[in-house]
Amino acid sequence: MTRAGDIQIDTGLGVTAPKGFRAGAAACGIKKTGAPDVAVLVCETDAQAAAVFTQNRVVGAPVLVSRERLSRGRAMRGIVVNSGSANACTGEQGLADAHEMTRLAAKRIGCAPDQMLVASTGVIGKALPMEKVKKGIQAACAALASGPEADEAFARAIMTTDTRLKQAGAQVQIGGRAVTIAGATKGVGMIAPNMATTLGFLATDASVEAPLLQAMLCRAADATYNCLTVDGHTSTSDTLVLMASGGAGAEPVREGSPEAETFAAALAAVCESLARQIVADAEGGTKVIEIRVTGAASEAEAHRVARAIADSPLVKCAFFGEDPNWGRIVSAAGAAGISSGPETMRLMLGGVVIFDRGAPVAADAKRLETIMRAHEIAVHLDLGAGTGEARCLTCDLTDEYVRINAHYTT
Repeated sequence: MTRAGDIQIDTGLGVTAPKGFRAGAAACGIKKTGAPDVAVLVCETDAQAAAVFTQNRVVGAPVLVSRERLSRGRAMRGIVVNSGSANACTGEQGLADAHEMTRLAAKRIGCAPDQMLVASTGVIGKALPMEKVKKGIQAACAALASGPEADEAFARAIMTTDTRLKQAGAQVQIGGRAVTIAGATKGVGMIAPNMATTLGFLATDASVEAPLLQAMLCRAADATYNCLTVDGHTSTSDTLVLMASGGAGAEPVREGSPEAETFAAALAAVCESLARQIVADAEGGTKVIEIRVTGAASEAEAHRVARAIADSPLVKCAFFGEDPNWGRIVSAAGAAGISSGPETMRLMLGGVVIFDRGAPVAADAKRLETIMRAHEIAVHLDLGAGTGEARCLTCDLTDEYVRINAHYTT
């Protein structure tokens, strides 16, 4: 277990930890490895639902289908997912296949097709092998269960080049009742802010109406998933879904109430854990790097600078080589359209000042070497121009990342 602020995070809790949810998974043959590649998450009753999706103009068919269904405000019953194929840039057939996936899952669990959401991840431009997918959905629905084994099966089935499953959960008190928020996510490459590149599925047994659920999910995503970048590339498939069953029996969470603050804090903590797990498993990555920018003229400027540093191939390569090359960091900031210059900047690596007000600062070489060798490295750049601040989570750029992505489809 870890702590995020005052919230205790349990990475042993998955999508069925909240009351009222079941999950199932199966291997249908989309992945050549024979690994699980179809999963279903189902709420036993009608659930309030919220989601955020990719802001890429090129989107997968499942994103179109799920966006449209959630826009109606109808209660949902679940989501069906496949990995290995993104079902993006697949034309009208891809759209028909996304609808068919929801129809098949809905028939098995006994709900209307438009009460099912759909998500896909994997190679772009690859048509789904629907005969295989049909059998996979049937098998996944037949395997629906609750508990750690079901959680793990679901988390593994959504993986693509991930090397480990990613899940997290938390429990908080709402009106004297224990309420759980938990979920699973995937993603290791093609990751950048604007709903980060990932699929994420969250469940809670709290009672929260859809509009408030949507607002809290947006805030949580902005502070966590949207602060991620592995390679600066926003995907076609990004989907983060949150469903609320109300199964805990707690009083409804009301906007502006202390309970709403408690729930929002727990939701953000779970999302933060999942986001960090993504960066820690980044394709080829060996470092988790947190870029913090303060003293910017505005929050927008701070975000722009943090993203420029985090996305810089030169900065990322320096971290891979464990080289404290601060010139790359300050020059990346300067190229991001800042309102100040080096004369007001102060840069720290792991808490050690190495650049201050336009000039380098002599730092203990051994201490810097220890900082750069660590798995997690903190970078803090104060621009000295205002009160704006932001952060970005990133990783190093390695030869293994190049190898993986040079041969992704061949």
